[in-house]
Amino acid sequence: MSRKTERQTGQASKGEDSPSARAASLREILNRASHEYYVLDKPELSDAEYDRLFRELQQIETAHPELRSADSPTRRVGAEVQSALVKHTHAVPMLSLANAFDDDELRAWQDRLVRIAGDDIARAGYSAELKIDGAAVSLTYEDGVLVVGATRGNGTTGEDVTANIRTVRDVPLRLTNAPRGRVEVRGEIYFPFDQFERMNEARVAAGEPVFANPRNASAGSLRQLDPGITASRPLRFFGYAVAFDDPAKLPFKTQSELLGALRSWGVPVAPHALRCRTMEEVTAWAHRVEHELRAELNFAIDGGVVKVDSLRLQDDLGVVGGREPRWAIARKFAPDIAETRLTAIEVNVGRTGQLNPYAVLEAVEIGGTTVRLATLHNEQLIRDKDLRVGDVVQVKRAGDVIPQVIGPVPERRSGSERAWRMPSRCPICNTPVQRDADLAAIYCPNVACPGRQLEAIVYFASRGAMDIRGLSYARIEQLLDADLVHDVADLYAIGVDDLLALDGYQKKSANALIGAISASKSQPLSRLLTGLGIPHVGETAARLLARHFGSLKALSSASAEQIEAIRGLGDVIAQSVASFFHDPSVRSLMTRLQRAGVKLDEPTHVAASGALTGQTVVITGTLPTLSRSQAAALIEENGGRVTSSVSKATTFVLAGTEPGSKLDKANALGVPIIDESELFNRIGQ
Repeated sequence: MSRKTERQTGQASKGEDSPSARAASLREILNRASHEYYVLDKPELSDAEYDRLFRELQQIETAHPELRSADSPTRRVGAEVQSALVKHTHAVPMLSLANAFDDDELRAWQDRLVRIAGDDIARAGYSAELKIDGAAVSLTYEDGVLVVGATRGNGTTGEDVTANIRTVRDVPLRLTNAPRGRVEVRGEIYFPFDQFERMNEARVAAGEPVFANPRNASAGSLRQLDPGITASRPLRFFGYAVAFDDPAKLPFKTQSELLGALRSWGVPVAPHALRCRTMEEVTAWAHRVEHELRAELNFAIDGGVVKVDSLRLQDDLGVVGGREPRWAIARKFAPDIAETRLTAIEVNVGRTGQLNPYAVLEAVEIGGTTVRLATLHNEQLIRDKDLRVGDVVQVKRAGDVIPQVIGPVPERRSGSERAWRMPSRCPICNTPVQRDADLAAIYCPNVACPGRQLEAIVYFASRGAMDIRGLSYARIEQLLDADLVHDVADLYAIGVDDLLALDGYQKKSANALIGAISASKSQPLSRLLTGLGIPHVGETAARLLARHFGSLKALSSASAEQIEAIRGLGDVIAQSVASFFHDPSVRSLMTRLQRAGVKLDEPTHVAASGALTGQTVVITGTLPTLSRSQAAALIEENGGRVTSSVSKATTFVLAGTEPGSKLDKANALGVPIIDESELFNRIGQ
């Protein structure tokens, strides 16, 4: 318990008897306490006292709703569920950064600046900062009060997520001593590693799917329609830039001073930022962060950001191609790597029957996370790398769901290491395995293999397939253990009474799940084909098949040659689909699905003509309002064709946030890049 003063506990003094004055006093005390707790890590107010004052403020605002201001701490617990996220246009575009992957590329960037600005570059120096691997946001303040929080979006237009941003505990709802007028603070929303792992553990315990990595979880959490969901997740924030409505009002002249100003306003700033006079100091800083400090951080970084320190010179240097600031560059780091011992190689069976080897490791800390398992992909990779059980191996983790084994350290072998081979029979059902030479993969051909059941049903129920809400991984395991289901068709035979006999179900939750299962019957054929787990058939191939044949009856009787004739499908997919539907067990499954009332046709056909007829499109990144499957459907309904890779034949790339390497390839090939808004324009919506 800390000391309690009148300032801390908020005991009313003379002149503070009115609800308005008391509410203002409580807001100031609680906002200061949040800053001390979440940003400074030096709480002066006990948790119990904070809770007491928070409840008092809630009571005042409930009795006097007109007193609930934009900077009230009660705004952090969420708001009403939104029907959709509205778009927000940034006053100043949020730009991307060019990359430097080593010291030589960093010096080449400096040489380009010197050719443009001469000795001014040496006089200006540099600001070196951590590059946080999270979700970029802009926070707009009016006279110091947060009024708008928005995602980066495509850099020009993002989404208004103000209600969600307010729930992030270290985002200041009111700036301290900031200039009056309109101020836009840019920064990054992220998950601390320890909080991310705790949250995933809680999700596992609750039967919910885990999040893949902190960066994706940060972006997804910000885009929730229910701010209460965002509030339940331990998001944090770092600021790194400021935009004013009038640049002449900037109270600082350098990026280093800007970071200091942010701190003085109550905005958390990432640690280890450094003003460097020379490029030698920059490279020394980058090496120290990458090889020493990175392992100590409680959040993900994927490099550093180097900026010309002078804001005036930044303005003079301008922007390259309307996309990248000439005065800043990302110094990318190599993936995190550690050495540990490979204690075993085990195999699991995926939804398509593929046998997937994985590494069991002695626990090792990589990038702030304890790693015990790593992917090995397939038997051929294990052979190519000459991995042996007992080897000391190098393991890398770069934001991946499961880390990867780079290879062995042969000089540390003792001679006791053992070669490994893929089993000749399925480790679950003992069926002889089959080999796919083209993909270096090995399969269990038994559709009824218990090892395939769980993953197959999980995938069938997933959002991209039949989208059965509430049918979580843990609940499917429960249904299998209770012998209620053996394959996906059995889902449609479950009744409310069956669920009520299981632990964890009440009348309401049982009815909700049965309702979701029943609703999935109306999904189109393309979703069903995706969910069936046909080898080599993903969402794109499933749509092409469904929209070409129109019905399951027509598809199941088609020959491999007829399937291969569909533009976009090759021999491998054609043979796989034809073989799948000629399997007697599959035909039996289809019959049972039909009897259960599952939809077996596709209402949407590929347009013979339309605004995008003859055009080939690649989709990359997260779009503002459309999911990837929705965007693909929209393109195909207007005559276009969606493919997965960029080539010279690509008409244009539809890009959202975090687009990845496809955008780089499009730029290299000169392929046009458009955003979601431009897509709507082209199809007349």
